[in-house]
Amino acid sequence: MVKQKYLEKAEVLIEALPYIQHFNRKIVVVKYGGSAMLDEDLKKNVIKDVVLLKLVGFKPIIVHGGGKEISRWVGKVGMEPRFVNGLRVTDKDTMEIAEMVLSKVNKELVTLVQSLGVKAVGVCGKDGGLLQVEKKLSGGEDIGFVGDIQKVEPKILYDLLEKDFLPIVFPVGYDANFDTYNINADDAACAIAEAVHAEKLAFLSDIEGVYKNPADPETLISELRVPEAEELIREGYVGGGMIPKLQNCISAIENGVNRVHILDGRIPHSLLLEIFTNKGIGTAILRDDAKKFSEEEA
Repeated sequence: MVKQKYLEKAEVLIEALPYIQHFNRKIVVVKYGGSAMLDEDLKKNVIKDVVLLKLVGFKPIIVHGGGKEISRWVGKVGMEPRFVNGLRVTDKDTMEIAEMVLSKVNKELVTLVQSLGVKAVGVCGKDGGLLQVEKKLSGGEDIGFVGDIQKVEPKILYDLLEKDFLPIVFPVGYDANFDTYNINADDAACAIAEAVHAEKLAFLSDIEGVYKNPADPETLISELRVPEAEELIREGYVGGGMIPKLQNCISAIENGVNRVHILDGRIPHSLLLEIFTNKGIGTAILRDDAKKFSEEEA
């Protein structure tokens, strides 16, 4: 007699089947950041998840940050990290360190992907003119070489996907004078997802999702339509770093991305659990006309 645990494994695979069918040959952008980049075991789990997506027919693109690692290296060389309104002040020396650190992180991720049997190529926003920016101000203040994306030229990503490579992007771009700028990784992932008409955009960070009451873990919201997300911001239910993250999600939906997911990258295999199971574990932001899972079950 077949043991129950094997039947349960089979049920998991069957539950994943419609998602594999639906997303076959579809582009999925994964923004990778937070603590999951610093813990080696979590890092391997995230990359295994993305490799699995690739091997079952998805077209994943990874966009990664590296803010904590940049701050560590800025401290190593005796410089003090400075922030204005939550944004890193990036002078020329800091920009040089940021680009070197992000490039180092990028190649480590490329190596990890390739060790799992999938071809990967690391690119930055300067490659192929991918991310073109203007100087970003914070409350009218100059914060140095921090860029606000004005244009995305996705041809290099399409070319890599066509040749069966997994692109891994780090968020450094240039302006009209070809000066180098650091870019917020959430902003870069959102802009890239819009430009390539991604089916899904997933943010892996250090938060479990969107809460109606951040002090009460029972109020995690599994699914939100755009008007509901806007209402949460307007009525003050979300604050701090969640506001720009939700605004990025809303922008992506309004510009053609089908679904956006906010996931806790500290949970092993959170990406697979969100994409391949019916209810997931994070928060999904949907188009106005999209059905929620609860409605589909009704």
